[in-house]
Amino acid sequence: MKLAKPLERAVGRGHPWIFRDALAGSAPAPGSVVTVLDRKGRFLARGLAERGPIAVRVLTTRDEPVTEALFAARLDAALALRDRLAPAETDALRLVHGEGDRLPGMVCDRYADCAVLRFEGEAIEPWRPSLEAMISERLRARGVTTLLRRSGRGEHKQVEALFGAAPSAAIAVREHGMVLLVDLGAGQKTGMFLDHRPNRLGVRERVAGLKAAGVGAASQGPRVVNLFGYTGGFSIAAGLGGAGEVVTVDVAAPAIDLAERGWAANGLDPHRHRGAPVEVARWLGEAKAGRYDLVVADPPSFAPRKSARDKALSAYQALHAAAIPAVTNGGLYLAASCSSQVDRDAFEETLAKAARGLRVELQILERSGAGFDHPVPLGFPEGAYLKSTLCRVLR
Repeated sequence: MKLAKPLERAVGRGHPWIFRDALAGSAPAPGSVVTVLDRKGRFLARGLAERGPIAVRVLTTRDEPVTEALFAARLDAALALRDRLAPAETDALRLVHGEGDRLPGMVCDRYADCAVLRFEGEAIEPWRPSLEAMISERLRARGVTTLLRRSGRGEHKQVEALFGAAPSAAIAVREHGMVLLVDLGAGQKTGMFLDHRPNRLGVRERVAGLKAAGVGAASQGPRVVNLFGYTGGFSIAAGLGGAGEVVTVDVAAPAIDLAERGWAANGLDPHRHRGAPVEVARWLGEAKAGRYDLVVADPPSFAPRKSARDKALSAYQALHAAAIPAVTNGGLYLAASCSSQVDRDAFEETLAKAARGLRVELQILERSGAGFDHPVPLGFPEGAYLKSTLCRVLR
């Protein structure tokens, strides 16, 4: 196939997708190996044909064959990165991160002695049996006793064991020594949001700092609310940091149950945590103004597709406008977005607009994203989908 648009520079810098409208000629069957030529007919890249708007998922910009040996080398490189950089007292990591590890369409997460594998798109499908065999061999060598494959979404979601037995209940994993409970069958993503690991640690450290400074009602520790709290990762982190009061808000009652069980599994005082299984908008509408020393707002993606971007920006601004009033003067607001269609500049503009409407000042203290196990190719800005901004609220 040959480029019909001037994308040589983008592909050369490492962007892993070539869209169908940028190519001349008809598309081959999904999974076929495709050689892409630049507009002058010279070799540019080689990858796998995909169905849909993305025509080619780029595997290499070298004139090399696409074989099982190439996939095996990529898989070994991905696992070696985790072997070298895994944090202490942590057994929950993303082992393979699709395009980030030059293995487009393949995601594998480890949860203690279990792992969950997921494939996205049709390009990778013909290679799936080989990849399953490769990852199985390498996981067994690393002490994994169960490998699950998840497929489909919503009511069509399926979970099957490639080896071992699927857990019959939520399992416990460790993250920087913190115990978290994960439902590998019904949980979000492959079980939990592993990408927020550094941000959960940051919350624990910030809360500990606030407590050391005497922040909190009657010096009992800071008050924290975790909006869209899911199974309470940020909540437990805040509790271990010394929070005097933590509220986890999530409309899903089963998630709140796991949050409360996770809180207990860490030996935290049950009187310091309260689950609120209600819609976030309703809870914020009834929340007392200026009560919380830290508010975490980490909603699900508001922009799953490009056409939803404008609506998502309005939704983020509305969320900030509703959540910031709950923060104390001088308190902290941690805002996060996992919408790949909304870049950091646009996301932080929603913070600025909300602040202007409320007549408050926001000071940005920290910016962060996903952890090292979610690598992003330099030429793939869409890969930096997770954006976290910690602000100080001044009235």
